[in-house]
Amino acid sequence: MSASLPQETELIEKHEEILGWRAELLEQMESLREQLKIQRRQQVKESEAALHRNSSLLQDLQKIEERLRGGRRPRPQLLALEMRYWASVEESLPAWEHFLLGKGPHPTHGPAQPPRRARQKASTARGQGLPPRPKPRTAPSER
Repeated sequence: MSASLPQETELIEKHEEILGWRAELLEQMESLREQLKIQRRQQVKESEAALHRNSSLLQDLQKIEERLRGGRRPRPQLLALEMRYWASVEESLPAWEHFLLGKGPHPTHGPAQPPRRARQKASTARGQGLPPRPKPRTAPSER
């Protein structure tokens, strides 16, 4: 039995050493858990502060937007000018539509005065770095 006594003492020492490591690890885990709790509380506080700040900023922006929308009314002269402008646009719209559809003269030219087109010089394309105009095509001849 004397041979087993040194082994038993060695096993007891190893067991106590393992229990010591376990206690250290449990202590570290508890410490880490407490740190995480503190971090979470801090994050919640920061999140609530950001939410409050954003809400306040949104309210401020809405107040500014309301002031800009309904704050000042345009002067009567400006309103009259705007009304005359839109009436003029509506009045000239049919002539522009007619022109844009290719069914009539340009609205700014009088009916007796057809619009003039400026002739393009042959050399202007080269001077502007544009490709040359294509040569006119001839009808294919029948053989």
